[in-house]
Amino acid sequence: MRTAFYISDGTAITSEVFGHATLSMFPVEFNHQTIPFVETIEKANEIRSLIDSVAEASGEKPLVFFTFVNPELSEVILSSKGVCYDFLSYSGELVGEELKVCPVPRIHRTHSIHESTYDFRIDAVNYALANDDGANIKNYDEADIILVGVSRSGKTPTSLYLALQYGIKAANYPMTEEDLESGKLPKCLDNYKKKLFGLTIEPERLAAIRQERMANSKYASIRQCRIEVKEVEMLFKRNKTPYLNSTRYSVEEISAKIISETGLKRRKY
Repeated sequence: MRTAFYISDGTAITSEVFGHATLSMFPVEFNHQTIPFVETIEKANEIRSLIDSVAEASGEKPLVFFTFVNPELSEVILSSKGVCYDFLSYSGELVGEELKVCPVPRIHRTHSIHESTYDFRIDAVNYALANDDGANIKNYDEADIILVGVSRSGKTPTSLYLALQYGIKAANYPMTEEDLESGKLPKCLDNYKKKLFGLTIEPERLAAIRQERMANSKYASIRQCRIEVKEVEMLFKRNKTPYLNSTRYSVEEISAKIISETGLKRRKY
């Protein structure tokens, strides 16, 4: 299996994102290795030796995606036996030509505590944790969005992702069997209908997820899952609550679709 390295003098998030996005276009399996905080020549030489050893052992040149502020570090990696992609420098030159401004590289600029949105994201994560699974319904006035759906339909991971990635305050509320039998939204949600967004899921997938948590229970039975999914979707339609079937989407895709449909502001940069 061919190896792909993602290397940076910072968190390596940027090189990972670019590299993974590029490689996802090809039907090839890779051994992924991420190496952050390569900040010295000594460390860069160490990584170059690793790349070379992988190339010699496998007989194939590793693909190396990297981002460095220090050009000396870049030169060390470029001298390795890997196939190197320094996309940040390449893109920076093109953008600089268009803007007629020289780039001013600075280490740890992209993902650091000094981001203007950092406090937004930390506050949003704390809010999501405090308002998870209907645990606290007193702070819904602060919510940017309230995710609703049956248990295990993806509300909690989506809430946390929206908070951590975009600084969006997302509460979530589980629609219980009693809520669904009544055919009405819980009273605590009556004043927040415009903030509601529903998540649903295919019954078979829901049953499989619940089996991992409470095997052979009524809660995890396919019959119960079919009833709950049918009733919650009817409830969404009755109240004109926008909703999304989460079955075939990752949490990243679910979050992006929610933002697209609701127009919520991203606090990412």
